[in-house]
Amino acid sequence: MGYAKMLDRMTSAPGFIAALDQSGGSTPGALRLYGVSETDYSSEEDMFRLMHAMRVRIMTAPAFSSDKVIGAILFERTMDGDVDGEPVPTYLWQKRGVVPFLKVDKGLNAEENGVQTMKPMPDLDALLIRGREKGIFGTKMRSVIAHADKTGIAAVVKQQFDVARQIIAQGLMPIIEPEVLIKSPTKAEAEAILRDEIIAELDKLPAGVTVMLKLTIPTVADFYAPLVAHPAVVRLVALSGGYSTADACEKLTHNHGMIASFSRGLTEGLRVSMSDEEFNTSLGATIDQIYGASVNKV
Repeated sequence: MGYAKMLDRMTSAPGFIAALDQSGGSTPGALRLYGVSETDYSSEEDMFRLMHAMRVRIMTAPAFSSDKVIGAILFERTMDGDVDGEPVPTYLWQKRGVVPFLKVDKGLNAEENGVQTMKPMPDLDALLIRGREKGIFGTKMRSVIAHADKTGIAAVVKQQFDVARQIIAQGLMPIIEPEVLIKSPTKAEAEAILRDEIIAELDKLPAGVTVMLKLTIPTVADFYAPLVAHPAVVRLVALSGGYSTADACEKLTHNHGMIASFSRGLTEGLRVSMSDEEFNTSLGATIDQIYGASVNKV
């Protein structure tokens, strides 16, 4: 489906990446914000059907186009689903010009040394092959950092890069996501340790091997500028991390070279009860806001 063209878009196109990858644990909360309560579905299958319908509504909205949305991160079930009778990755790339990514992690281990590493992924290679065959360009996997513990953060970063090498070996682009919690009492200190650990791992990559990074918007503006400038980094993207859309966008404008990859920040204000016109108007306004913060810097 044109890996080189997708890479070119990720490297240089203006815009942001939509995170449409809520999985089993986060789906009920995402549906509640959309106006769908637990009493509106009676099974996990029904829950995911409603979630897919929401995602299809977003992906088919007029504003969800390559003019401002350059990529979309998908949950595995979304990748396997259809939009207007076409596989989702095919629809995104061929009809909308949006590069498809796949969330591949299977959740988090219990906290240890102030962090949560990723659970084992024994079937990762099979998933990567299937994703590649469906036209997926890259992947995303999330860890969590709650405290500025050097041992814990080093373990998170090492695991992320070990898995990234496995993903690269399958011909896909990894998005490395070690999220620092926005409510961490040692957020700035954790970010300092994280930046150093990431740079050390980037420096170990062979020449020409590249990754993407997805990080919490830093406490200090432009703190991640060395990562933006690193030759092994295709793009640095920001997660919204629980900030409101307005707060996340305002903070993002102070970080040059960093673009948005928002989930909750993208869907804020959308409701299942909206008419198509209301839904499209609301989503369009949010896309404009996030796009502006991604390309216009203070």
